[in-house]
Amino acid sequence: MKYYIIAGEASGDLHGSNLMKSIFEEDSQAEIRFWGGDLMQEVGGTLVKHYRDLAFMGFAEVILNLKTILGNIKKCKSDIQKFNPDVIIFI
Repeated sequence: MKYYIIAGEASGDLHGSNLMKSIFEEDSQAEIRFWGGDLMQEVGGTLVKHYRDLAFMGFAEVILNLKTILGNIKKCKSDIQKFNPDVIIFI
């Protein structure tokens, strides 16, 4: 099966890595693409975007980076459509 996992910060990276380990134990042929961090990358699969490039805190920082944020959403949508996963998991 093909899995697409999105984790936007450190605790999501931790939970995502544990989930990915379980997926690979059950399905050794699993294809996983993900937005996450170092822990998920260590498990395997294809890292599309690291969460450190996605984090914006505070109203002003979000407004100042709105173009980047919207671009990331567009990139994510496009990547999901191209990969055509069987499952999408939001953490």
